[in-house]
Order: sequence, then C-alpha cells, then structure tokens
Amino acid sequence: MGSDRAELARLCSARNWSKAIRLLDSILARSPSSIHDLCNRAFCYSHLELHKHVVKDCDRALQLDPALLQAYVLKGKALSALDKKEDALAVWKQGYEIAVRDTTDLKQLLELEELVSSVKISETTEPADQVMDASPCDTKVVISEDRVVDTSFAVTTAADTKNVVCEEAIGTSKASSNGNTKLTNGNNKVDKNKVPSSPGKDSTGTQASKKAPKSDKKSKAKAVKEINGQAEGAADRTSSDESETISLDQTLFATKISKSSKSISLDFRLSRGIAQVNEGKYDQAISIFDQILRETPTYPEALIGRGTAYAFQRELDSAISDFTKAIQANPSAGEAWKRRGQARAALGEFKEAIEDLTKALEFEPNSPDILHERGIVNFKFKDYYSALEDLSTCVKRDKKNSSAHTYLGLTLSALGEYKRAEEEHLVAIKYDKSFLDCWAHLAQLYLDLAYPEELLSCLEKVIQIDSRFAKAYHLRGILYHGMGQHRSAIKELSIALTYEGSSIECLYLRASCHHAVGEYKAAIKDYDDVLDLELDSMDKFVLQCLAFYQKEMALYIASKANLEFSQFNIDDDVDPLFKEYWCKRLHPKNVAEKVYRQPPLRISLRSGRLNKQDFKFTKHQTTLLLAADSIGKKIQYNCRGFLPNQRQYRMAGLAAIEIAQKVSKAWRFLRNPKNIAKLVRRRDKINMSQNRGGYCSTSTLSGSPTSSPNEDRISSGISLSWHDVYNIAVKWRQISEPCDPVVWVNKLSEEFNSGFGSHTPMLLGQAKVVRYHPYCQRILESAKTIMLDLKYVNNAEDRAIFLTDIDKLKKIEVASSCSDLYHIVGETYWVATRCDSMAYQGRRLEGTRITTQNMGKTGFDFAIRTPCTPSRWEEYDEEMIAAWEAICEAYCNDTNPTRDPSTLDAVKDAILRMTYYWYNFMPLSRGSAAVGYIVLLGLFLAANMDITTSIPPDVQVDWEAILSPDPDTFVDAVKPWLYPSIKISRCLKDYTDVSCAFGTTGSVVAALTSVDP
Repeated sequence: MGSDRAELARLCSARNWSKAIRLLDSILARSPSSIHDLCNRAFCYSHLELHKHVVKDCDRALQLDPALLQAYVLKGKALSALDKKEDALAVWKQGYEIAVRDTTDLKQLLELEELVSSVKISETTEPADQVMDASPCDTKVVISEDRVVDTSFAVTTAADTKNVVCEEAIGTSKASSNGNTKLTNGNNKVDKNKVPSSPGKDSTGTQASKKAPKSDKKSKAKAVKEINGQAEGAADRTSSDESETISLDQTLFATKISKSSKSISLDFRLSRGIAQVNEGKYDQAISIFDQILRETPTYPEALIGRGTAYAFQRELDSAISDFTKAIQANPSAGEAWKRRGQARAALGEFKEAIEDLTKALEFEPNSPDILHERGIVNFKFKDYYSALEDLSTCVKRDKKNSSAHTYLGLTLSALGEYKRAEEEHLVAIKYDKSFLDCWAHLAQLYLDLAYPEELLSCLEKVIQIDSRFAKAYHLRGILYHGMGQHRSAIKELSIALTYEGSSIECLYLRASCHHAVGEYKAAIKDYDDVLDLELDSMDKFVLQCLAFYQKEMALYIASKANLEFSQFNIDDDVDPLFKEYWCKRLHPKNVAEKVYRQPPLRISLRSGRLNKQDFKFTKHQTTLLLAADSIGKKIQYNCRGFLPNQRQYRMAGLAAIEIAQKVSKAWRFLRNPKNIAKLVRRRDKINMSQNRGGYCSTSTLSGSPTSSPNEDRISSGISLSWHDVYNIAVKWRQISEPCDPVVWVNKLSEEFNSGFGSHTPMLLGQAKVVRYHPYCQRILESAKTIMLDLKYVNNAEDRAIFLTDIDKLKKIEVASSCSDLYHIVGETYWVATRCDSMAYQGRRLEGTRITTQNMGKTGFDFAIRTPCTPSRWEEYDEEMIAAWEAICEAYCNDTNPTRDPSTLDAVKDAILRMTYYWYNFMPLSRGSAAVGYIVLLGLFLAANMDITTSIPPDVQVDWEAILSPDPDTFVDAVKPWLYPSIKISRCLKDYTDVSCAFGTTGSVVAALTSVDP
C-alpha cells in the first residue's frame, strides 16, 4: 500500500492523470469504500475534463460520508463545467451549510463560501478571467460520461414490435448530470448545440492554453488531495508522519500544459480525441487515438476512446477488440468492461454483455449508470425479472433517469403489470416532456391493451412536440388498421413514409391496407418496394417473405374482382404448397420454383378494377349493411388486447345473415314431412349397420366435404353440410383481411396436414401475453387435474412419461405455476384436455394440448396447441356431422317451433354443442374463434332468434369451450348470459339476399371498405 501511495504521489506531481486514475482504480477495487481515494480519483478525472465521472465519484463518496466537504467542492465544479450552474450552486450551498454547522477545515469553508458567492456574482456579470473549475475546458467526454441513447447504435428485437435500445450514442438525446438517458428517434446526427465548443479552441480543433487568471483578482480554486497521511502539490512535494494537506494551484496546471512533458502531451491528445468523439468526428478521433497507441500500444484510455469511436461507426468487432485490450492492460478499468458489454449487447450477445456489465458493477457497486445498462440488456434478453431488479434499483438511486423509468415501464408491461407500467412511462415523461420515444412506448402500451382513445390522445401530444416523428404516424396507422379503418391507416402510413421512407414495417402495412380496400395497383407497388429493400434483421426478412405471398394473393383477388363471389375460393384455387409456406412464413424460393404464379398485374386488372358503382349502395343494400353492423358487433371480445373493428363487425354481420338465409332455406325443405321421414329412415338404417350414437355422414371420411350441395346430400334430406355452413363465414373472413392466412388446414399440403395446428401462448418466457394470460390459471388447474387423473404426460416425442410416484402426485396437487409442473416432470411435455364424443358414446377425443416448454433462464412457453393430424380430422368431422344433423332435427321436428319453448331450448343447446366441437376442433390456420361465433349468430338468426347481448367482459367463448370436458358443460357455462338475451325475431325475411345484393367479389370488398369512407 505504501508503494502505491508513493507512486500515486509521483504520478500526480508529474501530471500523469491517466495513470493516476488507473492506479486509483486498482486501489478502489481493493477498498471500494475509501472516501479519500474516491475524491482523489474525482480530482484526477477533473483534470482530464471527465466531469460526469467526477460527479459519480463524488456521489459515491457522499453516500459514505455526507459531511465530506471536498466532495461538494469537486462535484460543484464538475457540474459548473457541464454548464449546470444551478445544480452546482445547490451542491456548494449544501456543502457550505454542513461546513458552517460543523467545520474542521476553515480553508474548505472559505472556499465553499467563495464558490457560492462567485456564482451569485456571475448571475449579473461574468468576468473574462473568472475560473470556476480546475479544468479550463467545458468539453463533454464520451468515454466516461453517462450513456446517451441513439437507436442508430441499437439492435431491436421482434416479439415485439417495440422500440428497444440499449447502446450508447451521442446526438439528439439529452443527458443530465444524474445519468439520465433518453431514447431518440433513430437520428444519429450530432446536435452541435448540445456539444459546446471549448473556450480557446482554434480553427483546427486544437486546444489553446487559457490565459492564467490574475492572482491578485481571484483566489485560486484549490483541489485538496489527502492520500493516507501523505499529500502532494503542484509546487512542491513533502512527506510527513502526520497527515498534511497540500493545495494544487490550477493556474500552474494551465501554464504548464504547453510544456513538452510526455505524460501531459498524452493526456492533452487524449482529451482532444475525446472531444472529437463528442462532436461526431469519429475518423478524426480514431486518427488521434491511433497516434497515441503507436507510441503506447496498451494505453487503456486511448483503447477505450478508439473503441467507443468504432462503436459509433457500427464497427462493433473492432470496438470489442479495443475494449478487450484495455481490460487486458488494466483489469480494473470498469469503463472498459461497461463499454464492451454495451457493444456485445449491440451484437445480440446478451449473455456475454450481462457478464461484462456485472463485472463493471464490481468496480462501481450500485452504479445507476451500469444498472441502467444491464437492466436494458436484461430486457432485450427477455429476462424481465432481472431487468425489473436492475431498473428498480437504478431509479431509486437516480430518480430523474427518464430512460430507466421508461424501460422499467416496458419491463412491467411484459410482466403483465400494466398500471404500474403506465405510471413509469408517465414519470419518465414528467422529467422530460420532449422524450419522444417514451411517448411512443406509452402509446405502444395503450395499443397492446386496446385502449384506442388513450392511444390517440398520446400520439396527438407526440405530434405537437415533433410533427416529423415518423413513429407516431406509424402507430396511428397500426391503430386504424386494427380498427378496420384502412383508408385512414393509409393516410397515416404515407405521412410516416415521407419522414422515414425505408421503413419496411410502414410499407408492408400500407400495402396490406391498399390490398384490403381493393387498390391493387398501389398494393403491388408497395409489396414490390418491400421486396427491393435491403434488410438488417430477421424480423424484417419475415415481412419481406410475407410480401411475396401477399403480392400473389393481391393478384389473385384482383383477377376475381368482377366475378361472382362464389368463384372466390382460396382453399381450392391456391396451391397447397403455397398456402403452407404462406402460413409458416417460410422463404418463398421453393414456392416460386414449384407452384403456379398469378398473372402479372396488367392482366389481373383487366377484370380486377373495382367499379365506382360498387361503392354506390341502393336503399336495400344500405338497410342490409346497417343490420349487418348491428349483428356483427356482437362478436367483440370485451377483453384487454382486442380492438373494436368496424370492418370485422360488418364482415361478421353479412356472413351471419348469409348463413341464416341459406340455412333457413335448407330447413324449409327439411320441414316438409316427407323429407323428415326420409331423413329418419336413413338415420335408422345407418344406426343398425353401425354401432354409433350419431347421425348420418354428409361428407367423406377423408375430411374434405364438398363446398357445394350435391345430389347425394339432397337425396339424404340435407342440402348443406356443416362444412358448407362454416365455409360461408371462412370466405368472408378471408376477404375482410386478406393479409391474414385463413385457410382450412386439411387443404394444405399432405406434409403440413400431418401435424400443423394453432399455437396460442399464455406465457412466452417470462412475458405474459396480454390477450390470453387471464386464462393461464384455469389452464394450469386443468393440466393438474388431467395429470392426476391419467398419471402420465407426453414428452416432445409423444412418448409417455409416467407419474405414478406418490411424492410427484402430491407435488402436482400443490403446484402453483407451469414452472412447478415442469420441474416435477423434468422435461418438455404436453397433456390433452378432455373432449367427450357425442357421435360415439363413451369415446373421448383428444381436445386441446396444454404444453410446457423450457426456454432456459427466460422462463417457459406455456401454451395451448391443436395439431391437426388426418386421424384427428376424421374424428372431429364425424362429431361435426352429428352435431349439425342434431341441430337440423331439433329445429325441423316441429313445423312451427317458435310456439314451443322446449323446442327452442333444444335448438339453442344443439347450436352450442356444435360450437363446442368447432372450438375444440380448430380446423383453420387462424380465425377459428371469430368464424365459430359468426356461425353461432347465423344459426340463431336462421331459427328466428336474435341474440341481443354482447359477450360479457373477460369472457372468450373459445377458451370456455376448450376448458369444458364435454358439450353440456360448455352449454351450462354459456347459457346464463346468452339465453336471457335471446328474443324471437322474424327480421330475416326483411333483408335482401346477401349473395344477390353483393354478388361480385368487388362489391363485397366495396361493402366492407365503406365503413371507412
């Protein structure tokens, strides 16, 4: 220790501040609570103009000893150098008050008094020779300052569509002295107003020495160093057995800067390089650092400086190399560990980045800056609980750090604590009302929760702050698209693209909006622009793949625009392999080579232009549209995450009315007594030949029922199959949002058909899925019940894992999370919900699979899945046939069923039973939930019953079916809120036939588009 002190005294006497700091780093690594050494290092930092590091070291010293006067002196000077005069005055006043109350050092008391008074004097006049800091330069320092965020040095990830940044940048962001960092809008330009030129700087950027202030006019600001009983000064150096205080004359430092001392020259050039980085002149900075490193190859500060410049230029590998060399030269250089962690995070090496930032915290325990950095990296790594811990600690120590508050908000949102998330975003905005990206994150939260009014209000404020902020228009475009207002979305996205023309997200979304409203030429152009963009992330590549498929679908729909809507048939017309790749979002190379491509636009548009007449509606059409809007809005789930969508309401209403009209016509045929007798005789004949409890099959066992009535079905007494009924709703769902790949799973390729199905997560790692997590606990309890009943589960290879051990069964009983169940089983597993058959008594179908998959440190994928294998399809096809025939028989047994309440109850129950099997079947690639409820509305309407209520809050009908072990349990769950709202109604006869009113595909598109004129 004695040798360290002697070396430190020698380095300070020689003005070799960089090496002195390095030595103090190693001393503080051994004794992190040495308040004098913290002040010593702060003093050395001040001579290198690393003012924010001065503030940090002084803050740490004051936490250990709030009465340490020297820390107040140094911190105030650093704040003054950062042009934070008010903050500096407050610090000096605080120190002066402590000194007056209990002073043991009159010199420091007088120094604080003079500093306070000098600031007050400067409020009215600022003498040219006034010296407020030991450092004559007011330059910001990149390599030791608190980070300032710029998304140009960031790599964002997709789950998420959120603007996540963790790397450092300089420019339009603001940084306050407390380490406050703010997200930017991706602009990496340097704001010259935020990097003031240093006084005395010549045209070449070199630092001219400041004129020394006159000693008879100003008392010299003195920095005191106490080094374990030894002290050294600039003028002389003495040692004594007793502690001695020596004053360093800052004017001496100012005049000696021009001397040819090697150490002073190095520090001077280092300061110049840092200034160049601050000003965004990275090539010049690298040149300066190169010169230093040619002379001293292992100079840590120069390596850190050059590494930082490389990082800003996105040369991350070179940056990491320099930071690594700096660590090898000085393992105690916490700044190098921190910056290497940031660079690794930018490369997506989150695990290594967290390790580096954790190491940096060893040198600066509880540093808000490093906690902030590590919290952001943990967030990007999707380790939300660790991010929550880091960011919560950060904002406790640095209450005004807006970036930390907004990332804490993002973290809380991922963990499902939406109210607290909103509060944190608002706190961030409170401290910086112009923090654009924080506003954007708050808007994203409102979008995720489906709060359109709050979202629009938020975005209006953002645009008032900066009318050129592209993200605001993009988010508003997403909202309008999600609400079915596609024309409004196009306007917003077009504005966003004027400010950020290469945004693939905006281009793709605008293309899909043009596509939906029938503007196929504009859609094709935008899809082509998406395909031509150069990409820098996998998420954007997925959009590019989708653009290929969507372009083909736009050409297909364009070719059908003036043809009858009955000829619009994606499931039969489009190649199965194309649909498979479309649903899977795979690279289209194989598709482009193997399947039929749609004709070019000029050919498709010959028959594909929408007629203006399509948008002019007759009185009967208008009446039909108003009725459809009223009926269709009942499909809305009143749950978080589900936006109201007027276009989908109209689609659902028109589909329900068309279903009702066609089913009603079929039922009129069946209610003829001769046809009923024929149906009963046919059913009895089949029952005698097959020991089954269902009804006659109206489709082939292959699971591919025909889409139009045939002679066999008519002779059997049924003119529509269950598939025909549901396919009406499927076609409307396909045309209403053509960018959603809604297809029948059994019409995909054979390879895909042998195992593809829906995947609906409740937990993704540690993130709670806003729409579906509310059902997580009920699904968990269902899984436990199944495991205790069957005493086995299936692993990822579908092999049984037996759970007969008594201890394991007891643990299952008390398990409270999917994590508990996973650790009991020991590997990825699934169990299937119970679904009792109505077609075959005593048979149990495989319902929905509840799966738990380990995702490592970040948690578990806890989800429901429905793999559609051919055998499963056949079983559910039989159930749907039986359920559909049960509805027909219940309604047609009475020639006037509306007079008999018991008959109506039987019809209601039968409709719900078929809905139950549909939801457990899940035969579509997506959209099964909406299609299922549309058919339910249509069947009730066909039976002259009008549902007048909406789905209750927090109820999702498809999940209720999945959680019911049999159809009667589902009926009992739904009828308490559904049945009381049902009114007898004969309004169906007042509606124009939908298939006649909107006969062509173009007229259907026009009808849906007119909700947003």
